Amino acid sequence: MFEDDAISDCEAAAKALVDSAEPLRSESATASNLETEVVAVFDQFRERILRYLVGFGLSVQDGEEIVQEVFLALFRHLRDGKPRNNLRAWIFQVAHNLALKQRGATRRSYQNRVPFGSLSAEDSLIDRSPNPEDQLAGKQRYARLSAVLQALPEQDRRCLFLRAEGLTYREIAPVLGISLGAVPLSLARSLARLNRADEW
Repeated sequence: MFEDDAISDCEAAAKALVDSAEPLRSESATASNLETEVVAVFDQFRERILRYLVGFGLSVQDGEEIVQEVFLALFRHLRDGKPRNNLRAWIFQVAHNLALKQRGATRRSYQNRVPFGSLSAEDSLIDRSPNPEDQLAGKQRYARLSAVLQALPEQDRRCLFLRAEGLTYREIAPVLGISLGAVPLSLARSLARLNRADEW
């Protein structure tokens, strides 16, 4: 009888140990599912966010670091049970804020930074057709559009870049901290200037 009590106590202790390990297993499974979800979102948005960050005038290396920070923040955000609605806008908001911080830090530490639209960016976008006339026309068009893009107010340029990345007006407004009505006005101004420059 004493032996039966000892066995039953051991079984109870083993069951308690298994029961206490169950939340750890479910937390591990949840973390694994969360990692899978974040990796899927990373695969979907990495290139788009990197393009947006390079549009800020950041180097590709700085952009890659910010992309990693964005998805680490996303993992923490989801792990903490925070809202999942409109993650695309949330991701771009975080990227935008981190880019502003990085750009400010870069400007303070490197006064002679290569500006947005530098020669290397031009070289990558130039039409490489063999016809010299077409090449000249393409260069002149790019120079005009690039100059207009550079002359746009910062907010209008950001708005244009976010729209080019596929964000909706409702998603752009909180990213830039502007009203919903200001988004189409900003885009209309920017596109009108670009169209006028392209008609020359």
